[in-house]
Amino acid sequence: MKTSSSLLGELSKHQFLRDYWQKKPLLVRQAVPQFQGLLDPRELIALACTEDIQSRLVIQRNDQWEVHHGPFKPKKFDHLRKHNWTVLVQGVNHHLHSAATLLQLFDFIPHARMDDLMISYAPKGGGVGPHFDSYDVFLLQGLGKRHWQISAQKDYKLVNGAPLKILQNFHMEHDWILESGDMLYLPPHYAHNGIAENDCMTYSIGFRAPTHQELAEQFLVYLQDKICLDGIYSDPDLKIQPHPSEISSDMLRQVEMIIQRIKWNKNDMTHFLGSYLSEPKSNIFFDPPEEPLDHSEFEQAILTDGIQLALKTQMLCHGNIIYMNGMAHAVDKPAYRELRALADVRRLNSRTALSQETLELLYIWYQNGYVFPGPF
Repeated sequence: MKTSSSLLGELSKHQFLRDYWQKKPLLVRQAVPQFQGLLDPRELIALACTEDIQSRLVIQRNDQWEVHHGPFKPKKFDHLRKHNWTVLVQGVNHHLHSAATLLQLFDFIPHARMDDLMISYAPKGGGVGPHFDSYDVFLLQGLGKRHWQISAQKDYKLVNGAPLKILQNFHMEHDWILESGDMLYLPPHYAHNGIAENDCMTYSIGFRAPTHQELAEQFLVYLQDKICLDGIYSDPDLKIQPHPSEISSDMLRQVEMIIQRIKWNKNDMTHFLGSYLSEPKSNIFFDPPEEPLDHSEFEQAILTDGIQLALKTQMLCHGNIIYMNGMAHAVDKPAYRELRALADVRRLNSRTALSQETLELLYIWYQNGYVFPGPF
């Protein structure tokens, strides 16, 4: 697999971010030359039948759409027609090392923005209809060919009653057929429609784009565990009201003063964002080692084999804080530099000198199943 410096064709990463990112589409022929994919259709369908993996099956019959959610029984796919259906599997990077390696090609985008790798398989005619996404996406073609149609239209009206968000009035402006190794980048809200020309698999690298509403709501949830206001509501000067059903102006003023005592600062925002963005999704669970090494054995294993993050782990950094799967850890400068190096590339090589503070944290994370010794 080639490096990210050549992933964008003739563009540098800086040029891409300046001229294309969240601005306009980009088609790159042979972005990953000879890329045939990371798994075959049968292996993807097997993932779709796995209990802790999010998957969907989309079937089109004439102008009608059906959506079924996994996990599926393997027999479900034995009775499908030979055309016009798609199976989509989310978070494949949480289950395949090769998928996590593929995502590293896109490390010119901060990890805090990365969502996951979704892989879809479709026989001829398969797709999910014309739609738009609210996030950036790179569409890398693996097996087969897919016909992509795109549009910069601002008409986002959806088909009423459809189980998918399908555009009611899609007006194609450009189209291409992507073959193995070709890649299409689309900014948010760019209408697109992908139709399988033959048996094909598409690798969708998507990025997180929380709404302002979601960020505000989650910050308030974060604050409720952090604020501590003393006192209790009181009204020693209470007066008789002509209408006892009315909320008085005095009560409103007092409550307003109480609420205004809720304060937050930049540190609160940082801790919220680091914890929120590294928090595992609800379907993600970690597997602690069944027979964990003791502390000295663990240190020797790191020295011999290095260490790596578990595939499901999300690790972010800011200031002197390490955010590991939703938890914040304040560390000193040497430990921060060492752990940031681990977070950047998701592994540390053997013979890497590590401080005692780093080793202590790594051992705790190892016991939780967040990291483990061994080469990537």
